Formats: sequence, C-alpha cells, structure tokens
Amino acid sequence: MTGLYWEEWQIGASYESPARTVTEADNVWFTLLTMNQHPLHFDAAYAARSPFGRPLVNSTLTLALVTGMSVSDVSQKAIANLGWTDIRLPAPVFVGDTLYAESEVLSKRDSRSHPDAGIVTIRTSGRKADGTVVISFERTVLV
Repeated sequence: MTGLYWEEWQIGASYESPARTVTEADNVWFTLLTMNQHPLHFDAAYAARSPFGRPLVNSTLTLALVTGMSVSDVSQKAIANLGWTDIRLPAPVFVGDTLYAESEVLSKRDSRSHPDAGIVTIRTSGRKADGTVVISFERTVLV
C-alpha cells in the first residue's frame, strides 16, 4: 500500500503521479454517466463548429482523473477527503491527451477532532505531455 502516514508528510514535498491517456470511451461514458447533455463532449459534428474544432473532454472527468491519479501519493492512507478548492481549468483536454499530475504539500496541522490524525492541504496540477497545465486545485485530507 502506498501513501503517507501523518508523521511522514513534509511541507513543500512534491509527488509525481503515474500518467494517464484519455480515451474516447472515458469521455463519452463519463459524460453520459453524469448526465451531462452538452453536445460539446460527445457530438463530433457539433464540436467541429465550436472554437475547439473537436469534442472536449468533460472538465469534471479531468478533475476525477487527476484526483484519481494522485490517490497513491495523496490520499491512499487518508481517513477522509475534506474538500477541494480553487479548481482552475486553464486549457482544454482532448481525447488522446496524456495527463501527468504533480502534487505539492502546502500545509499540515493537527486535527482538533481526531487527536490521532492531522489535516494536510495539497495543491495538485495536471498537465499535458507538452507541459500545458490543464487543471489545478487544492485538496484537503484527513490523514
């Protein structure tokens, strides 16, 4: 089992997660599963007329993938996810893009409600193979 125990977290530490290539099936299934009916995600003819010229990967799929990619580093030993903040999507993701994630520990403190645990805040960013940042967010976990 990977992940860090409370005592092992160090402010400023950085972790790179395994890469993941987004497939058409990922995008269509996730979009339909979540009942997102915007044709920009699954209608190629509609998307061809958009400023992007092709279907966009659903932004909540991007968030889910990059979060999932970082689980082994960030929350494998977490007791609970406490929240996500400051989610930014500065560039689009398309089918076939390979995403890379990196997480940096911003802060840690003892938990007031769980004396045997602590709260860690991490900033995670996802980027394409060319280095373009496609998502960033802060995540707080109880460890």
